[in-house]
Amino acid sequence: YGHSNQLRQARAMGDYLIVGVHTDEEIAKHKGPPVFTQEERYKMVQAIKWVDEIAPGAPYVTTLETLDKYNCDFCVHGDDITLTIDGKDTYEEVKTAGRYRECKRTQGVSTTDLVGRMLLMTKAHHSNIDEDLDYRKHTDNFGKGPKGHSPWTGVSQFLQTSQKIIQFASGKEPQPGDTIIYVAGAFDLFHIGHVDFLEKVHQLAEKPYIIAGLHFDQEVNRYKGKNYPIMNIHERTLSVLACRYVSEVVIGAPYAVTADLLDHFKVTVVCHGMTEVVPDKDGSDPYEEPKRRGIFQLVDSGSNLTTDLIVQRIIKNRLEFEARNQKKEAKELAVLEAMKRLEEK
Repeated sequence: YGHSNQLRQARAMGDYLIVGVHTDEEIAKHKGPPVFTQEERYKMVQAIKWVDEIAPGAPYVTTLETLDKYNCDFCVHGDDITLTIDGKDTYEEVKTAGRYRECKRTQGVSTTDLVGRMLLMTKAHHSNIDEDLDYRKHTDNFGKGPKGHSPWTGVSQFLQTSQKIIQFASGKEPQPGDTIIYVAGAFDLFHIGHVDFLEKVHQLAEKPYIIAGLHFDQEVNRYKGKNYPIMNIHERTLSVLACRYVSEVVIGAPYAVTADLLDHFKVTVVCHGMTEVVPDKDGSDPYEEPKRRGIFQLVDSGSNLTTDLIVQRIIKNRLEFEARNQKKEAKELAVLEAMKRLEEK
């Protein structure tokens, strides 16, 4: 949702947004191993509602030639710094030519921090838990330690606001003739598996209006265990709202899809993917009511990617990720020092 928020801001600066997405090779060279493959990233970026087009295989260093190739007036990046492998600003050329704009980085989120949560297997990031001593103790490895760290790689705590939800929400109500479809889940680490599922659900009707019910952290932890969800309810809400296939989100939806919920939202179809449905606390089927009404449908997304698999990818590359974050931060600190010296002159 950090990336989504930057894309939302960028889209508001112009009329048409083209997003350049780097190849795996470029990312590995300049930053370290990517979490998602380039094909997965292309599809995920395309699913963000503020994106009009993607430029696959975009060069890591943005040049005037790239801007001209796509008929772009200017390019936009967050107010954090992006450096090449040899420590150069990747936007130097476009900045000099006056074809660069900046948007605000999303406070309280970074890939670095999410990676840290996965590797540490703590529950400190859940919105209902204060016991975060273990999490804080180990954060040095992930660019979030207490001492002299880069303001770009380290993050502060994410604070949800009504304004942020309004910015992400579509604000559209169902129209006559819309098919109101309800889906529910954790939607944790919003990924290509979720995108594929929601796209398939979207294709079920001519005028779909998809409502996604997000379960509270405690509920997700009950049925998924371990340290899930990796992202708390506030973070998951924004991630799902950013998806072009979703019209509305229920924040803290009940685990059982009740008659009240179906009647309140005038739901005509309830969908679930091919993943296991864990029984409710009392052992009942959470989809009992939609099944009784004959409106329940299983949807095969065709994707086998799960949040578990993403976490496994990261744990497998743990040392590489730790090295990547430390290297990234060392480069950023060197730039900060140089900037400080220039100011002092």
